[in-house]
Amino acid sequence: MDDDRFLIHLKIAEKTYGLRINRKDEQITRNAAKQITEKINQYRRVFSSSDVDAKDLLVMVTLQLSIENLKLEGKNDTSPFAEKIQQLTEELEIYLKEE
Repeated sequence: MDDDRFLIHLKIAEKTYGLRINRKDEQITRNAAKQITEKINQYRRVFSSSDVDAKDLLVMVTLQLSIENLKLEGKNDTSPFAEKIQQLTEELEIYLKEE
């Protein structure tokens, strides 16, 4: 077993989960659990008058976080830049060979 892994307990949607994680991931994992809890509470306030259970709230939070993640993936796509750099490099090499 990896010595860098350890057990933490996180409370999400009124339930405690034990997770074995890498020590270096502890803070981001705790921040993620905190973010989920905050978003659940947001939805709980919005839907306070309706009969929405924790499972429904988790589904809404999952959808919201997934949408945000997909938007970020689109922003991090560097392939158009890599293609343009390759094109400019080729043009520069042709230019330098001509001289």
